[in-house]
Amino acid sequence: MAEAREEGYRVKGTIKAVKGTCSAGHKAGDVIDLSGRNTGGMCGYLYHSIFPYLIMLQFGGGFPVEWGDPDVVELDCIDKMNAVTIELRRIAEKK
Repeated sequence: MAEAREEGYRVKGTIKAVKGTCSAGHKAGDVIDLSGRNTGGMCGYLYHSIFPYLIMLQFGGGFPVEWGDPDVVELDCIDKMNAVTIELRRIAEKK
C-alpha cells in the first residue's frame, strides 16, 4: 500500500477525562497525533465522533471566537456510560 502524504495543519488530541472505563484503554493525559488519515491508534467510536472537527482543524477551519480559542475544541465519545473527553488542538505549523 502506498504511503499517503499528510497535508494541512497538525492536530493533537489530548485525553482530558474518562468517565467509567474506556474499553480501548485511553487515559487522561494521553496525547495523540491525529489527521484524516491517521487515527493515532484511537478507538473507532471516539475517532468517528471527532472526525468532522478534526478535518475542519486540519484544513484551516476554525470555531467561533465566542466558543473560546478558534483552534481548540473539547468533545466526548458516543459511549455515554464510559465517556472519553478529548481536546483537539490545531498546531500552528503545517505538515
